Amino acid sequence: MRQPDRAASASGRLARFGFADPYVAEHRLAALGFARDDAVVETLGRAADPDLALALLERIAGAADRNELLTKVATHAGLRERLFSVLGASAALGDWLVRHPQQWRRLDDDDAAATRPTRYGLKVALQREVDGRIGRDGYDALRIGYRKALLSLAARDLCADLAVDDVAAELADLAEATLDAALRTAERETNDASRLAVIAMGKCGGRELNYVSDVDVVFVAEPADAAPAALAASMMRACSQTTSEGAIWPVDAALRPEGKAGPLVRTLASHLGYYERWASTWEFQALLKARAVAGDAELGAEYVASVAPMVWAAAGRPSFVEDVQAMRRRVVGTLSAAEAAREVKLGPGGLRDVEFAVQLLQLVHGRGDETLRSPTTLVALAALAEGGYVGRDDAALLAAAYRFLRTVEHRLQLQHLRRTHLLPADEAGMRWLSRSMGHRDLVTWQAEYDGHVREVRRIHEKLFYRPLLNAVARLPSEGTRLTTEAASARLEALGFADPAAALRHIEALTAGVSRNAAILRALLPAMLGWFADAADPDAGLLSFRQVSDALGSTPWYLRVLRDEGATAERLARLLATSRFVADLLGRAPETVALLADDDELRPRGSRALRRELLAIAGRNEQAEDAVASVRALRRKELLRIACGDLLGLLDVGTVGRALSDVVSATLAAALETAKRKVSNDLGSDLPMRLSVIGMGRLGGLEQGYGSDADVLFVYEPIGEDGPDCTSAAHEVAQELRRLLSMPAPDPPLVVDADLRPEGRQGPLVRSLASYAEYYERWSAPWEMQALLRAHPMAGDEELARRFITLIDPLRYPTGGISDADVREIRRLKARMEAERLPRGVDPSSHLKLGRGGLSDVEWTVQLLQLRHGAELPALRSTATLETLRAAAAADLLSDADARALEDAWVIATRVRNAIVLARGRASDVLPSDARTLAAVARAMGYGAGHSGDLLEDYRRATRRARSVHERVFAA
Repeated sequence: MRQPDRAASASGRLARFGFADPYVAEHRLAALGFARDDAVVETLGRAADPDLALALLERIAGAADRNELLTKVATHAGLRERLFSVLGASAALGDWLVRHPQQWRRLDDDDAAATRPTRYGLKVALQREVDGRIGRDGYDALRIGYRKALLSLAARDLCADLAVDDVAAELADLAEATLDAALRTAERETNDASRLAVIAMGKCGGRELNYVSDVDVVFVAEPADAAPAALAASMMRACSQTTSEGAIWPVDAALRPEGKAGPLVRTLASHLGYYERWASTWEFQALLKARAVAGDAELGAEYVASVAPMVWAAAGRPSFVEDVQAMRRRVVGTLSAAEAAREVKLGPGGLRDVEFAVQLLQLVHGRGDETLRSPTTLVALAALAEGGYVGRDDAALLAAAYRFLRTVEHRLQLQHLRRTHLLPADEAGMRWLSRSMGHRDLVTWQAEYDGHVREVRRIHEKLFYRPLLNAVARLPSEGTRLTTEAASARLEALGFADPAAALRHIEALTAGVSRNAAILRALLPAMLGWFADAADPDAGLLSFRQVSDALGSTPWYLRVLRDEGATAERLARLLATSRFVADLLGRAPETVALLADDDELRPRGSRALRRELLAIAGRNEQAEDAVASVRALRRKELLRIACGDLLGLLDVGTVGRALSDVVSATLAAALETAKRKVSNDLGSDLPMRLSVIGMGRLGGLEQGYGSDADVLFVYEPIGEDGPDCTSAAHEVAQELRRLLSMPAPDPPLVVDADLRPEGRQGPLVRSLASYAEYYERWSAPWEMQALLRAHPMAGDEELARRFITLIDPLRYPTGGISDADVREIRRLKARMEAERLPRGVDPSSHLKLGRGGLSDVEWTVQLLQLRHGAELPALRSTATLETLRAAAAADLLSDADARALEDAWVIATRVRNAIVLARGRASDVLPSDARTLAAVARAMGYGAGHSGDLLEDYRRATRRARSVHERVFAA
């Protein structure tokens, strides 16, 4: 009864070491004399496939000197580790050892196993194998010599003595030695010694070869007649033909000019002629890894030196970047969903994503930076990171993922020495793969693999499709090197008015060896073109320097310009288009981060904005500090809106509403701060409620960048009214205006209460009862008209609703406005145009008071409201365009007349806003000087040289609006 228990115990122990069939393993161990040898069992347990390793050991022992091998396995830990690692990971090498059982001794020497052979040593070893041999005999000798070297390399690789970079480099060196030996064999076979150079391409050229891969080559000969072609063909057969010793790998010459349809061998002149006239983008990408590896060394070096300038000029070809991107998309598009999920090389997040991104960045930026010109992916990636073209964190993640995925690829190919990049489809295969990489838990291996794939795809999308690549690629090659003379000439040609000053800014930004300077050297060539495409390149570059000086030590700033979509282009165009944006960014440079995301450039909701401003104000005890913080956030919101407007993300109505929301939220926060301050000064709660009512463009939710905040202040006592109540309300209103008028680094917000009863002569604040009494007894037609745009902005909401209820009968009078009041309104408008229009200003160019301008449209709409608002609720809007459309829907205006009025209002409002955006200050007059007009036109989206189109559009729209105004308002 005890024997089965011991057997079960032994089988359980073997199962714990990873044997899939512990009973068979137990018998094999016993047959080999290792049943009780814990060291052997434990070492087998570390192999990728312990069962396979044990089975192969048994077969090799049967073919070799059994006693010597098994004694060595039992006593020599180094041999045991190396041999079992190879046998468990590679059935193909195990089968080769069965056929060549004496070769296990190659793994027996600890010193030899720890020594990496040199390229010269590999060549000498393989030459020794094939020396004097020809034909099949030479082919077999070459294969045996190759497998010997491969066995030694695989053992060092699997025992973690080599990094995957070194494995790939040694495989390329072994391939180079093999090609050299094959050429020598071919020379003996053909009795020919033509001047033939073998140029390695692809992974062999980049010294990053796989265990099993086609070795891509190009042949160049002098002269290129039948003899070198036969020699090249013989060399290829020596490597790829299958013999009793198998094949090594295919030698693929399909990357030659004209591909498989072209001659196998060409002269150097023929190669260069083809590349100069006919080559496609992908061919220059392939040439990036060209390296002479065998044959005539002088001819090979001449070939590489001759094609290199073409490689580094290729990025200047039309659609170069788009071609490379399209090629990568085509590769992914050929994969089925099932294949893509298992493809280590070609699938999304695979090796090709890393390689294509690195090569594209090399080819674009390598024209001006020779440090990037390595054919090896990881070396080039490190250079890109060092030069600032790729973020350090991104480069580190890509490098780690690339090494992991290359290791996966190597293990998959080593198993059967077959070319494959597909993950196993079954769990057993996946478990073998994870064990071959040192993982005992498939779940953790899968999580690591998935994480690397996700990171590769994320970073690939960011690097491979960044707009900066297209911009830099389109520059003439001299534009990527900002030498003094070339840069000065280029700046002048681009349209910089002061090239010397611009050059000083460039030198200040790019001087030195810091990483920031390196990144800016990569950014500026493209950004100069973007500055030049805008209205004021000189101002744009100066502003960029100021922003960069302010943020240069901020880690995210240059990273976001380099990596995040169109941020750099947007920043350049905005700074060279808008003084308003440049001033705001100069005062709050951290808001550059907004440019990375369209959603960040859309206005925030009114409620969210108000909540945040009120919270900010509430966190500061000092009133001045509270409002300073509120105004800082207002500055950011103004920048958000201005950038969205200039980039075409917002229409004019959205801009007006967003600016009004910012003012409303600012007033709300300032009001709460002012109330708290006055209450503290009084030493008691305030004796009244207070509301702020928006008027004019603010009340119409049509605020412009340069608009004042027109308001009324209304209060209601808590308890009985009296002097103290009025005084407290007045103090709060005055404090609000004081706080918002304090000097600060943001556009001013002037709180204007001149539309109150009695104008500037009347009290700043009135009670609701006082407003009721005044409007009942004294209100004039212009006040009825002004109240059409009254809208609650801040303060007590119930009080504001009651104020609106009070004024509705006044602004929407039952039965409409009287004829006498209509005549008064018409007289008032005529007098306003005569008295307020600035002397010497062309009436057709004044945006507000000019013919067909804003007041023509607004007064026409407001007269319709006064006449019909009581009977038509749709007209009871404070917004001009909304009311205008309601009037057309009610047939008070024809559709054509409504369109004419709307077109004029929209273009006048846009011009008014654009003047502020372009110049940084407000004006109601269409610019007369060509430079300012051009800047305004560019801010409105008109192309360079099309400011005349703006004038024509404005005059046509206002002419039509004036005609409608005269028929509707004056009739």
